[in-house]
Amino acid sequence: MSRTVRLVTRLFAPEVGAAAFRQRALAQSFADLGYDVEVVTTTPPESAPAMGRLDDGHLRVSRWPVLRDANGNVRGYLHYLTFDVPALARLLARRPPILLVAEPPPTTGVVVRVVAALQRRPYAYYAADVWSDGAASAGAPGVVVAVLRRVESWVLRGASLVVSVSEGVSERLEQLGVPPERIFLVGNGVDTEVFRPEGPRAAVEGPYFAYAGTMSEWQGAEVFVEALARVRVDRPTARIIFMGQGSEQPALRELAERRVPGGVEFRGVVPPAEVAAVMRGAAAGLVSIKPGLGYDFAKPTKIYAATGCGTPVVFAGTGAGLDLVAGHELGWAPGYDVEAVAEAMCRALDRPAPGETSVRLSAWTEEHASLRAAARAAAVATLEAAGIT
Repeated sequence: MSRTVRLVTRLFAPEVGAAAFRQRALAQSFADLGYDVEVVTTTPPESAPAMGRLDDGHLRVSRWPVLRDANGNVRGYLHYLTFDVPALARLLARRPPILLVAEPPPTTGVVVRVVAALQRRPYAYYAADVWSDGAASAGAPGVVVAVLRRVESWVLRGASLVVSVSEGVSERLEQLGVPPERIFLVGNGVDTEVFRPEGPRAAVEGPYFAYAGTMSEWQGAEVFVEALARVRVDRPTARIIFMGQGSEQPALRELAERRVPGGVEFRGVVPPAEVAAVMRGAAAGLVSIKPGLGYDFAKPTKIYAATGCGTPVVFAGTGAGLDLVAGHELGWAPGYDVEAVAEAMCRALDRPAPGETSVRLSAWTEEHASLRAAARAAAVATLEAAGIT
């Protein structure tokens, strides 16, 4: 019988992003357990950083070109379908694996559930978040949200196991009809071999803050730009370095030019090692979740990217992220308020030399947010749930 595990994901290394990192670690974990792994994914954009060959004796990567936006993102259901429709043919043309694993969006999950049924194979679904909730928070029409919720529920309920990244996601999965015994809470994480205190530091003048990751509507990163305008009244050299991309980046650029000319730098998508080098020298890593948009349950990986480097976090938001940062003393959690965020940023600038704090933060990250450990746990759990030994 085949010993192949097949991962179906629109994002994979060398692309930069939580989903790409997560699936790369998961694929490697299956390979380390002795299984042959095939990743059905997309051709990376030109902006993706260079990376050595990913294929080896147990891991093969099959790529297909897809429609991307001007920033190189596969974003929106038309873009998703340019991956999902060919993926259906690509999967059916291959010998059935012992297990299929789907990464969101739910349209990819539909493809995987159909193929799993035709090939009489189990599948698992990696739920990093709940997409129908995201559509609702983005203001999608009610009928669209209702249809997407039904589709997502159908995909989730058919999986032998649904891997969840947080308690909040697990709760929503149960509400969508997934039996609790088929939900495996694995958490989120970062590569702690990259995001660690030891290593080079970026040559950046003056005190600065670092924001690393997506800039979309539900992050609400504009709160940091507005707060920086207040911080610079007394600390005129303070700056923010944004690394990443997202739909809100043009608006953030315009806001920065208007409110803090010369105070914000946008570096675009950069390799993880460069993110870590910038993060090591930052006064704090900046993380935000805009309240009331349905993502208060999120624990962004941006938190762990900072703490892994020994750098504390300023978290602007409510819910699970605030509880995480405040409860484990990972930095400051002032809520989503410009004045309060500005005060927290000033406290970060005034903090003493890292010392023991850096060691404590990196040790906490290694114990609680190692992507390697999470990926291996997810791989073992999905195999066990599918009855594979």
